[in-house]
Amino acid sequence: MSGIIAQNTANATGLIKAVAAGGAWTLLTTSTASASADISFASNIDSTYPIYLFEFINCHPSGSAVSFQVNFRDGSTAYDATKTTTKFEVYHKEDDSATSLAYATGDDIAQGTGSQRISIVGNDNDQSVSGSLYLFNPSSTTYVKHFLSRTHSYYGDAFAWSEFAAGYCNVTAAIDGVQFSFSSGNIDAGTIKLYGLGDS
Repeated sequence: MSGIIAQNTANATGLIKAVAAGGAWTLLTTSTASASADISFASNIDSTYPIYLFEFINCHPSGSAVSFQVNFRDGSTAYDATKTTTKFEVYHKEDDSATSLAYATGDDIAQGTGSQRISIVGNDNDQSVSGSLYLFNPSSTTYVKHFLSRTHSYYGDAFAWSEFAAGYCNVTAAIDGVQFSFSSGNIDAGTIKLYGLGDS
């Protein structure tokens, strides 16, 4: 069987394992916030790997009901790469009184340079957001640079809130930096890890 991963059904464990000639994740850097305006990755994103993975763990904002967002740098000092994106979200309240699955029309971007919202989160002591974002072939100067994210947060009045965002940086320049922030206030606490995926 070829590919990066395969379902291990031979022993009915349901585990996912790497197959022969598959890839290996390499941890490149870890950033931990402490009342930080943002977490920026201004290095380690180059042609070394075809895929980069950001894992965010319990990112907690200083402000309430704020968006966790991402933006990309395309060779300058600013994180403002032109993007076209799409997004949908689903939520469920603890007491089962409210549910939703919807396309988030207000969160997509059509050839804009602003930050892409990837989650919403509250700032109660036990509220945070965790998730991941993949960035594909950021060093290409031929193709657009695709990304996709999935997040889960504890938001507002006891909501489990999952959001799915994807899009592409519509630039010919390489993407060489990625920045995460909240729409207002600081990243009070949280960790983001950057991995590269390459041949094993």
